[in-house]
Amino acid sequence: MAVIFQLSSQTDPLPAVTERVWDKALHFGVYAALGLLFVRAFRGEGTGWIAAAALALLATSAYGASDEWHQLFTPGRQSGVDDWIADTLGGAMGVATFAFLARTRFMAWTRSPGRS
Repeated sequence: MAVIFQLSSQTDPLPAVTERVWDKALHFGVYAALGLLFVRAFRGEGTGWIAAAALALLATSAYGASDEWHQLFTPGRQSGVDDWIADTLGGAMGVATFAFLARTRFMAWTRSPGRS
């Protein structure tokens, strides 16, 4: 979240990257990572799958909305609902990716404490 805040605070948003990569793809990818980290954190605290996924998606979407609001006050930056949608969809992909990897037992650390 600190990295996202730092990047969105810059008045010149990484022109070398944004000239080559679609802006929405950047939002999607960064927030997919955040969604994955959120669901992992909630699962690590023993939260059930459905609650962890819902909380992770809600937290990711809320942070995306707050980041877009923050950019309203950053010179040279634009804020948009389309960016927030990309953030939220990215968060959903992060949650889904975590669930897929946990279900395939690819990552043993995805299981909640006390379960084999």
